[in-house]
Amino acid sequence: MILTPVELSEVPRLIDEFVAALEGRKAALAVMARIKASLAAVDGADISLSQRQDHHSQAVELLHRFGLGILDHAPEDGVTWDGKAVAIRMEPSVIIHEVAHYQLAPAERRHLVDFGLGAGPESGDKQAAERDRRRFGVDCDREEALASLLGVLWEAELGQPAVLAFLEQNWLEGGASRHNLDHFLRNVGELMAGGFIDEDGRPTTKLA
Repeated sequence: MILTPVELSEVPRLIDEFVAALEGRKAALAVMARIKASLAAVDGADISLSQRQDHHSQAVELLHRFGLGILDHAPEDGVTWDGKAVAIRMEPSVIIHEVAHYQLAPAERRHLVDFGLGAGPESGDKQAAERDRRRFGVDCDREEALASLLGVLWEAELGQPAVLAFLEQNWLEGGASRHNLDHFLRNVGELMAGGFIDEDGRPTTKLA
């Protein structure tokens, strides 16, 4: 959930200020260029996550591309990822986020409920998710951040309004502060070092 709501008209300025502070950081600038370009896919002035059916269909197709099954229910009716399939009655952005989690989870956690990260706020069967938990605290937070940014870049790759998830997941909270820039740079660096994005900021199909 976005901490500080903004008007869509303010977003280009916020992004430009952030980009200006990344001067000389080639990989980070490439990532931001893709995110900024996704502004063209935003419908109207609504900055909430896309609900469009074509975007949802693209997200489900991405699941199939990675060989993931689908669960025809919402996370509240069970879990988001049961070890084999993803709940698809949710926003396209959130489905894509689960693909990023699948990529980032090591083999020993890939088939655990919710990737061994424990129950999320939307999980219905929290006991099942907590039984499979293998990561805690800061380790969970860092993996969530990586999945967030990788998911945003998959949205951009699909021509979806990735900038909305970038805002909703608070990547611009704090603007161009040193702390916020360092957080962004660290995650870009880790995704690139792991082979999950290329030098142009495009997502790959690499698995951990």
